[in-house]
Amino acid sequence: MKSKSILKDMTPYKPGKQIEEVKEEYGLTRIVKLASNENPFGFSDKVAEFFSNHQSMLNIYPDGYTAKLRKALAEKLNISENQLIFGNGTDEIVQLIGRAYLYPGVNTVMASPTFPQYKHNALIEGADVKEIPTINGYHNLTEMFEAIDDNTNVVWLCSPNNPTGAVIPPDDFFTFMEKCPSDVLVVLDEAYFEYVEEEQRLNVSANIEKYHNLVVLRTFSKAYGLAGLRIGYGIAHQAIIPRLDVVRGPFNTSTIAQEAALLAMEDDEFLQSSIMRNRAIKKSFEKSLDSLGWGYFDSQTNFLLISTPISGDEIFQFLLKNGFIVRSGEGLGAPNTIRVTIGQETDMQELQELLFTLDKRISEGLAP
Repeated sequence: MKSKSILKDMTPYKPGKQIEEVKEEYGLTRIVKLASNENPFGFSDKVAEFFSNHQSMLNIYPDGYTAKLRKALAEKLNISENQLIFGNGTDEIVQLIGRAYLYPGVNTVMASPTFPQYKHNALIEGADVKEIPTINGYHNLTEMFEAIDDNTNVVWLCSPNNPTGAVIPPDDFFTFMEKCPSDVLVVLDEAYFEYVEEEQRLNVSANIEKYHNLVVLRTFSKAYGLAGLRIGYGIAHQAIIPRLDVVRGPFNTSTIAQEAALLAMEDDEFLQSSIMRNRAIKKSFEKSLDSLGWGYFDSQTNFLLISTPISGDEIFQFLLKNGFIVRSGEGLGAPNTIRVTIGQETDMQELQELLFTLDKRISEGLAP
């Protein structure tokens, strides 16, 4: 059987180590997972209460139009219902954009490092990939614009950027949009939008009518704490949505995910509490890194990309043996770094102590 030839040169997504796997491998009883940028504070009590008192009809297919959530979200964002598309996380919408707009003979422009699924899906569809190095974690929009040519179909912007956490300044973004050819699709991935401080938010949903070539991606996986249910959404001009719907599966988001997202969206108290707790704990963790002398990238997210004195893989292994799962930057295109999700306050304090111990070993010339 013959598959696409590019698949022989690619590897499947490799998820981080799971908690039970690490416990068994290292003989540990407690593991703190800080690798996947999940919300350590859980999810809304309204979601928990609903599923304690209601039983979803699991034998019935979900609403393929996502009508209830669509109506509520459109009202919240002050947009039309036909300007929304829902996906099995924003990962699926990235895939849908690739299927609809990328193919052999066209190219796509993106930052490096950035969310790897942009490149992954582009290669599968046969498109050429142009990667523009970031500057101190920030998108180099000048060079990204210069990389656009007559064969460019999609430009990917990730703000805040994963894995660096840096946001695109609003003025720079809108300048880019004004210059970008109107026949080039610009995808603005705002998976961490809720964590961004108000004055640095792009708030582009109101500009969808102005920029017919813009797609904004957001998710309920991060700040809302619904990562296990996999539901995200895209906002775009009504002319774009039908093209994405054509390549979308008819029942791509589950009934449970739709119900949970609707309830989570209504619980602003939980959302704001998570955001403020994240900021306070992150600030404290940054101070500890300052005293340690380890650098880190400016981040408007629930994670930090930390510069390390030795390989990120070595730091990863040391922390793993001590019960902490983080993400090595080596596989993210950021050598000598680790990406750490901001966790519970006590867990982050314990992590700080481990890093001080590790730094001392390194300074003494000892192995991690």
